[in-house]
Amino acid sequence: MHRVPISASVLQSSCRASRNTVSGYFLAGRDMSWWPIGASLFASSEGAGLFIGLAGSGAAGGLAVAGFEWNATYVLLALAWVFVPIYISSEIVTMPEYIQKRFGGQRIRMYLSVLSLLLSVFTKISIDLYAGALFVHICLGWNFYLSTILMLVITALYTIAGGLAAVIYTDALQTLIMVVGAIILTVKAFDQIGGYEQLAAVYSQAVPTRIIANTTCHLPRADAMHMFRDPYSGDLPWTGMTFGLTIMATWYWCTDQVLEGQAAHLPVPGTAP
Repeated sequence: MHRVPISASVLQSSCRASRNTVSGYFLAGRDMSWWPIGASLFASSEGAGLFIGLAGSGAAGGLAVAGFEWNATYVLLALAWVFVPIYISSEIVTMPEYIQKRFGGQRIRMYLSVLSLLLSVFTKISIDLYAGALFVHICLGWNFYLSTILMLVITALYTIAGGLAAVIYTDALQTLIMVVGAIILTVKAFDQIGGYEQLAAVYSQAVPTRIIANTTCHLPRADAMHMFRDPYSGDLPWTGMTFGLTIMATWYWCTDQVLEGQAAHLPVPGTAP
């Protein structure tokens, strides 16, 4: 079977996603390859807020915070094998649209649309902007507010000019940068500190200069290097991290407006490729 090279596939998908049509601009022509969609899913869920947030949580409480990401493994399988086929067969573009088709009525669609917009602005976009601007401010020394404005302007330019196809391929590039950068940072960090055993030893002695009197807040935990912690005394008990997160993870990975919308990039069954 003749296989089209990846680079040719990218150009072909970009050309097909005509920005002069509604489907081409907002849905990337519904003719996107699997790998940029997967990269876009990754970039949509990860970002500056997650990198800085997880690093801070790991420094404060240890390894168990990684359970939030491990919990997503089987939920993402449910997304691929259960939820996405339903979304595609329903020919929906947004979660509020699916809710309207499923339950009927315009009010529930408007309610979920407004709720999703508010949650996105106040719990995701604002945090990612803050974390990204903080990173630029610390690394390059630029003014914090100038960094925020520049990120907004650059994002608006390629999104408005290129439509969803530009967003997807920008996400794919960001995914490559994040994965490669994370690998390099991890290898370099372990090399400088002397390996995992040395990391555990140094962490147990890492007492911050500013602490809260008469409390153990900010002090290294005895179970910091344990993923599965005691269900009674642990701050992140293994029972909750394994089973309790399933409901929240299902919402985030399978029914969240941003991630569910990636299914709209796929071709509708029965249409020509």
